[in-house]
Amino acid sequence: MPTPRPLADRIAAHALAWHVALVLFSTLALTVILFQPPAFLASEPAATVYRLGWKYSGPLYVVLGALAALAHASARFGARRAGLLLLTGAVVSLGAELLGTSTGYPFGPYSYTPILGYRILGLVPFPIPLSWFFMLYCCLAMCGRLLPASDPALRSGQARMDSRATKWGWALAAGAMLTAWDVSMDPAMSRATSHWVWHVDGPFYGMPWVNFAGWLLTGTVVARLMLAVVPPREIAERASPSRLPLVLYAVNGVMPVALCARYGLVWAAGLGAAAMALPLWLSARRARAHAPELALAPAGD
Repeated sequence: MPTPRPLADRIAAHALAWHVALVLFSTLALTVILFQPPAFLASEPAATVYRLGWKYSGPLYVVLGALAALAHASARFGARRAGLLLLTGAVVSLGAELLGTSTGYPFGPYSYTPILGYRILGLVPFPIPLSWFFMLYCCLAMCGRLLPASDPALRSGQARMDSRATKWGWALAAGAMLTAWDVSMDPAMSRATSHWVWHVDGPFYGMPWVNFAGWLLTGTVVARLMLAVVPPREIAERASPSRLPLVLYAVNGVMPVALCARYGLVWAAGLGAAAMALPLWLSARRARAHAPELALAPAGD
């Protein structure tokens, strides 16, 4: 008789399914319906459904993505550490975004529009730090398939040094995978649509090159702090064998790539698709783990 899946895993699967559905709905709305709205959208109740979907689907699918990652982590690392991963990823990235929107560092001068919903301190939409959390969680899970993980149980000085080097190596790799997402997302959200606005005319579809450095720096720092909550070996053993982080990472590349392609931002579409496809392809080929995936949370957490 098969063992029932834990509640957290069931929540993660359902949240992911709804997340995917809303991403596809938003992509269809932005790339097709806005250009040629079907006649039936002018009448009720279709008009109300479309209006509500347009207003809430973006923030909601981000919340669902964060819930999927949180529940997935809870099933593997316990509710307490999963919550710490969420707080670490969201709070530190929020701090970087607040700094960026206030001073222009480290991303360059930009500001958010009201499209993504309530803005924290009037500056950063609440879905933004949630997206940093779940995308970096996915990136770290892919690191577990691609990179070696040191053994935190070893107590020698060399082992501790190796562990620190491993964590920074993973963090840098995760930061690079996250930055790959921004290659198409930033032009899609600032040039094809107006989710945020650049206050300079940068060379990459209006975006300054320093934005990539800001993403890499911030992503690396946030990932390293998340690894202080759950070390690489545990991620490799418990999270990396699962396909959910790969699916969650991949589906979030669909809309920005599609938008860039639809609006003729060819380089952003092509380079963005390639940048995200490379770690996904390598991760899919290597279902690497140090031990069988643990379905249940650790005892006592």
